[in-house]
Amino acid sequence: MLDGTYFNGWCVLIAFNGQHVIDWQWCDTEKKIAWQALLERIPAPKIAIIDGGTGLRSALKDSWPSTRVQRCYFHIFRNIRRELTYQPRLPAGKELAALTSALMKVRTQEEAASWVREYARWEARWDEFLRHRTYARTGQERPSSVPQTSQWWYTHQRLRRARNIYRRLIKDKCLFTWLETTLQPDSGQKVHRTTSPLEGGPNKAIKDLLRFHRGLPEAHARTAVDWLLDSLTEFPREPWTLVSPEHFNPPRKQAVNEETDTPPTYDNHFSWEDGNGLQNGWGGRRHQ
Repeated sequence: MLDGTYFNGWCVLIAFNGQHVIDWQWCDTEKKIAWQALLERIPAPKIAIIDGGTGLRSALKDSWPSTRVQRCYFHIFRNIRRELTYQPRLPAGKELAALTSALMKVRTQEEAASWVREYARWEARWDEFLRHRTYARTGQERPSSVPQTSQWWYTHQRLRRARNIYRRLIKDKCLFTWLETTLQPDSGQKVHRTTSPLEGGPNKAIKDLLRFHRGLPEAHARTAVDWLLDSLTEFPREPWTLVSPEHFNPPRKQAVNEETDTPPTYDNHFSWEDGNGLQNGWGGRRHQ
């Protein structure tokens, strides 16, 4: 399982096998080069369960080309609902929402094949409807995603985006990878269809750690997260191996010379420029 979690302007990318943290990588965002730095340190597995970020997908193709991908069902559900909303008004949207709910209940390859057939029927049934166009007219409000120079746009854009999500998943064959028996691990470990064990495990532990220890300096917070993730690996390092001589004798902070390093306006001497002294004349009060 591969996922990233954010805090205080940082992102930590985590590889997790369902039981232990394998490795992690610090970065600012989940971009391709950051994911590659992590993936290239790990032997390619049979299956990678991901949330669908473009940077990670691109890194997988380059670093783990033989690894099959399983898209997280929770993220699929969330992405589809974002386009359809939880109460779609159009019949096509209601049917696709029902198909999305049915997808969450698929447990066997036979049920998966049946779901794909039902989805194909949905596409065929609503293909002409999804081709409807709206033509620009004076004073007509257009969607924010449509350029001002466009003379027309597809009327049901959000439905089309939801359809394209499923089209891409089926084309890339990453919707039912978790059901393929030839890809089951030799250890008998269960192949998950979501990244929930990672979200509820290491990611939650990081958020809890930082919430319980609010106010940690940035460097201290990162060290704490490193220590936490190391403790969640299969073979955590012995704490004393991380101690070096400079930890016993940390460098002293250089003392500030108040006479040379501090501006005179910050000390206790008298300065007319500060506005000190007697003031005559109008002091901001209204004259009666």
